[in-house]
Amino acid sequence: MASYSTHKDDVLKRLRRVEGQVRGLQRMVEQDTYCIDILTQVSATTRALQAFALQLLDEHIACCVRDAMAEGGEEAAAKLKEANDAIARLVRS
Repeated sequence: MASYSTHKDDVLKRLRRVEGQVRGLQRMVEQDTYCIDILTQVSATTRALQAFALQLLDEHIACCVRDAMAEGGEEAAAKLKEANDAIARLVRS
């Protein structure tokens, strides 16, 4: 089961908000909005998506990784590597 399953509606609401921000960026370009104003909105959208990713990562570690570690074995090592790889991708972006 996914770590966000208990509050999937909240997760989807948050993603829809980000989707709305991206649609807003499209409108700004269509309307020839000043570049700096668009870049300001790109920054806000990026922060919102990063905050979402960090929340999802936190839940993954608190649920999926914790459960795998409790069981031990190869599954624990695999889940830990997945989490480390995800953190590395987030840090690089």
